[in-house]
Amino acid sequence: MGCTSCATKTSGVPNGCKSNGNCATGSCDKLTVFDWLSNMTLPSGQKPLNIVEVRFKNGRKHFFRNSDNLQLTIGEIVAVEGAPGHDVGTISLTGELIRVQMKKKKISEDSEEIKKIYRKASVRDIEIWQKSRDKEEETQRRGREILGRLGLKMKLSDVEYQGDGNKATFYYTAEERIDFRQLIKDFASAFSIRIEMKQVGLRQEAARLGGVGSCGRELCCSTWLTDFRKVNTASARYQQLSLNPQKLAGQCGKLKCCLNFELDSYLDALKGFPKQDIKLETEKGLASFVKMDIFKGLLWYNSKEEGFKWFQLTLEQVQEVIAMNKRGEKAPSLEELESETTVAVKIDFENVVGQDSLTRFDKPKTNKRRRNRKKKPAQGKGNQPKNNDPNTKNTQGNRPAQNKRRRPKNKPKKAPNAQGDSQNSASQAVKAAGQGSKPRRNNRRRNPNRNNPNKPDTNASKDA
Repeated sequence: MGCTSCATKTSGVPNGCKSNGNCATGSCDKLTVFDWLSNMTLPSGQKPLNIVEVRFKNGRKHFFRNSDNLQLTIGEIVAVEGAPGHDVGTISLTGELIRVQMKKKKISEDSEEIKKIYRKASVRDIEIWQKSRDKEEETQRRGREILGRLGLKMKLSDVEYQGDGNKATFYYTAEERIDFRQLIKDFASAFSIRIEMKQVGLRQEAARLGGVGSCGRELCCSTWLTDFRKVNTASARYQQLSLNPQKLAGQCGKLKCCLNFELDSYLDALKGFPKQDIKLETEKGLASFVKMDIFKGLLWYNSKEEGFKWFQLTLEQVQEVIAMNKRGEKAPSLEELESETTVAVKIDFENVVGQDSLTRFDKPKTNKRRRNRKKKPAQGKGNQPKNNDPNTKNTQGNRPAQNKRRRPKNKPKKAPNAQGDSQNSASQAVKAAGQGSKPRRNNRRRNPNRNNPNKPDTNASKDA
């Protein structure tokens, strides 16, 4: 974009004129042509062409004759002849490339349609032109209100004022014939200007308004496409596309112009393919065509006898089967033919972490780790406490730990120590009488502080 309204701010954020595909101010060159002859000099004795190309709102361009031999360059604003009055536009092309553009549009150099340039636009001309451009949005809104009041089945897509502000052109689209007699009277009384109604097609309307297509880029008709060729559903059939109007239609409601871009490549590739109405005669019956992959050379067939399953065949196999049928022979079954096809495995990098998936952030996170069990903090080897109560549940479940096995029931109890370990015997007696628990095994590691003689006897005070 070249105008100041599309420039970036100091913070780096673009301003933008929010025109969705084209410049609303008219400063950006739409459908521009690169003058590749600008640095070449003319042959001796040849005069330069006195015709220039002038651009108006929404990319509308016309040729004008520079009869006064003004020194004009690309980007200058000029006042040109109008009908009636004068109009203001911007020069978009000069030089010898004008001859090529006129030949492309089939306009001769001595045509009467070519009007003349009056002068370079003055400051007053530019001020009147800008005021007229500022009234276009309000005029379009009021015009749609008048259309709704009259009940006419038409759509007012755009309004363009002439440079002198004495005339306005209303662009509309309609499917049926419209009676403008009452409409023009209401427009003239409401706006007090000269009214001109001009009907445009749906494709021309999309080109004037602009926008972004389903491919993510600006519309071809509003950026570089100048001629609108006919597009029919046969283009989609040749490219093996589903005839879904929602996918094949563009913003104009018609079939997309890009369906014709690759049509020639598909037609060249289809020359070696058999016709789709040819049926293959196999040992199990007739096989009908289903679909094909043109550039990979693959075709899919099915038959009623084999359960309507789609069988993938190569182009060489299908041509061989057709040749056998012409000789009066029947080909093997589709299942046998499919088993003969070998698909080359393409070695490529795999996405093992799912970084290419667009929906990888939509799925909630699932914690696959086990829940951490609450464990007591580990203590020293000598000060590790013991749980002498076997009825106490383990932290890992209801079952006791593997290293804490119970004594068999038929095993006799261990007698107290003969040397007079009063503390150990007393504690075992209390446990046996009060809790009824089983004594631990002899091979269990004991607390080294249990038999410490320096440890104070807690039972002494009780005996006393």
